Amino acid sequence: MILSAVLLLPLLLAGLALLPATRLMGIRLAPWAALPGLAFALAAPGTYTLDLPWLLLGSRFGLDETGRLFLLFTALLWLAAGFYARSYLAGDPRRHVFTAFFLVTLSGNLGVCLAQDAASFYFAFAVMTFAAYGLVVHESGSEARRAGRIYLVMAVLGEALLIAGLLLLAGAAQTHFLPEMARAAAMEMPSLAYGFLFLGFGVKAGVPFLHMWLPLAHPVAPTPASAVLSGAMIKAGLLGWLRFLPLGEAAMPALGTVMLSLGLFATFFGVVVGLGQRQPKTLLAYSSVSQMGFMTLAVGAGLLLPKAWPLLLPAIGLYALHHGLAKGALFLGVGVAQRFGRKGWVMAGLLLPALALAGAPFTSGALAKTELKAALAGLPAPWPELLPWALGLAALGTGLLMARFLLLTPRESNQENGIGLLPWLAALAAVAALAWMQADAATVAAVLSEPGLKSAAWPVLAAILLAYAAWRGRWRGPAIPPGDALMWLVRAAASLRRISAPHPFQSKITFTRAPVHILWTRRVEEALRTWPLAGSLWLIVLIALFILLLGVATT
Repeated sequence: MILSAVLLLPLLLAGLALLPATRLMGIRLAPWAALPGLAFALAAPGTYTLDLPWLLLGSRFGLDETGRLFLLFTALLWLAAGFYARSYLAGDPRRHVFTAFFLVTLSGNLGVCLAQDAASFYFAFAVMTFAAYGLVVHESGSEARRAGRIYLVMAVLGEALLIAGLLLLAGAAQTHFLPEMARAAAMEMPSLAYGFLFLGFGVKAGVPFLHMWLPLAHPVAPTPASAVLSGAMIKAGLLGWLRFLPLGEAAMPALGTVMLSLGLFATFFGVVVGLGQRQPKTLLAYSSVSQMGFMTLAVGAGLLLPKAWPLLLPAIGLYALHHGLAKGALFLGVGVAQRFGRKGWVMAGLLLPALALAGAPFTSGALAKTELKAALAGLPAPWPELLPWALGLAALGTGLLMARFLLLTPRESNQENGIGLLPWLAALAAVAALAWMQADAATVAAVLSEPGLKSAAWPVLAAILLAYAAWRGRWRGPAIPPGDALMWLVRAAASLRRISAPHPFQSKITFTRAPVHILWTRRVEEALRTWPLAGSLWLIVLIALFILLLGVATT
């Protein structure tokens, strides 16, 4: 019964919110919609399965340890965002529309955590994906509509890859139930199917070059929607990898190496491009790209070395829990800062999840990164030599990114909407405590040991010093537009269209047109001016770094 409430209650309340006669009731009850999911994650038996042979191709829902952890932080974050949204959108005449999209997206997100077959998983994933479009475009401005178009293009691309991959995988396995599907398909090694699934889920997980929707959608969506987009929904892509890739069952060195390399690249890419942002929510979107890189490389390590998977899986789960709660608290904190400005208690509240993302001592980030590093220790060369210093530098970059975020928070109140502080405080309490409750004793001991404290402290201290020096020197860095590579490609295409367009007839006798090579030079220069040259060069350096990492990994 409670499982039905988890999936159906949000849909029922969405219907109530849309009907004029029950609209007020639906809006009032909407914040509670995620509560059955949280209760189910906490109270359900150790292993729970419900078969519904009449639904879709024969559906199965249930909980295993991985699903329970994802359901726990997902429901908790949606619960906090729901109560936050009630006060945040109190004066919005279209809040019933937002509430309906919010609730349908919630139902899909919870369904992803509970689905134990490919058809139900895909259906819930698609519901979540397309309903979230209503959250992205809710503000109805030109930027929101543009972000919504790009979001839809990327969403359709991802869904097409997913349906192709799942059909190939189910055909090879001759079943659509999990985990039998992944286990049986691993024997056939359908590499093309796994490649499709990596890319399809990678759109949601923010894999570099598939991430472009993230920094466009997050800033334009209302703050509570941004919190669940980055804190919970982005993890649905990660959960898809965990469900359908042959992790712990078979080695896939090529795909594992690609994911390791892309994950490591993402940890730096998100930092470097994020430092070039001017809006706090856009910066947090790039931070999500960077942090998801840690989880991507861990999944790649599982494909590269299946025997390490028993250590990698709990490390990935703890990292997902830590990042989901910390990022959700930061997004909700942006709304609080917009309402109250840079008051001392606001900055103190923002500092807790910021330090957690940077992996500071005594935070959930230190726990997650310590367990992840321990799980990555058994990889073949060159990864044991490459990862320790690379992950340390990535932690330093995250510290710089969080310092930049704190500097970008609004100095004065500029928002008239009411803000519910209690949901934000609850999210901060979860950031402070929940990861410590989930971590094993060995990880806690390692974090609190002298070497563990030193390892966690030096990137944060170095980031503080560098951030202070940049602040004193008034260094702003290059301004990179949200969408980075996508915007550059769009502008490059526009420049090529202008170059190739026929010129007006001037005169049969006098020609004043400059030589072709000079025209090309001027137009390229003009295109580069729309995006500062330094920003373009940063991306070129990052792409070169990725190629270098991939070359080192394959030698």
